[in-house]
Amino acid sequence: MSAMPDSVAPLPAKSTTAKSAAALPDTKFACPVDAVLRLLMGPWTTYILYVLRNQGPRRFGELKREINGISAKVLTERLRMLEEARLVHRDYRATIPPQVTYSLAPRGEELNPMLDMLHDVALRWRREDTPQSAPHQAAE
Repeated sequence: MSAMPDSVAPLPAKSTTAKSAAALPDTKFACPVDAVLRLLMGPWTTYILYVLRNQGPRRFGELKREINGISAKVLTERLRMLEEARLVHRDYRATIPPQVTYSLAPRGEELNPMLDMLHDVALRWRREDTPQSAPHQAAE
């Protein structure tokens, strides 16, 4: 089973001749950052990681309630993909009813510094893009 979703295809080889392209594996020319970004840019993926990171381990129903607007089907698909990519850990307990808890796996925790930087950039860009109220309006 692959760690990347089926929608992530390797980048084509960048070669000047067909002979050299056939001799070298495609992955040599692939950008490793692209593979990670393709994994993260799936629908709701960063939101799921954000909730698990900030709220801690969550059961499926809790995640569904905390991620407003996500369907159960999409949440299931995303969690399976994140588990397959080893970013999320699924803890199954054979109780009645069964308990399944999701948390960040060590590989998911490795994304924290990058997510912190993206968070900082997003907030800075939001401030830059939000029109400031004119000084005369503040005095009124």
